[in-house]
Amino acid sequence: QVQLVESGGGSVQAGGSLRLSCAASASAHYVAWFRQPPGNEREGVAVIHIGTGITYYADSVKGRFTISHDNAKNTVYLQMNSLKPEDSAVYYCAGRPNGLPFFGHFRRESYNIWGQGTQVTVSS
Repeated sequence: QVQLVESGGGSVQAGGSLRLSCAASASAHYVAWFRQPPGNEREGVAVIHIGTGITYYADSVKGRFTISHDNAKNTVYLQMNSLKPEDSAVYYCAGRPNGLPFFGHFRRESYNIWGQGTQVTVSS
């Protein structure tokens, strides 16, 4: 079973940047970043296909967030720029092995491997 460990969260002022890391114990087919603000549903923000590097972004983060993968380190990154207070949330890394039923790139049901989460707080 693949294990995912997130790091890199913290507090930053609006307009600032943070980079989150997701270290995997083995390769997954797709890796995604989700976030869950307090009292809200968990939402997908960025997805990467590990084999091809093809990426997908939610409209709310397009042009500000970049997801990438380092094959040598088996780590997925989420570079977050121009952060806004509404980006504040617990950010989770999620993995999807090949063959798992697919419900959409940004649906949590499409992923069965989850990290523990890392807090991101953006102050105005």
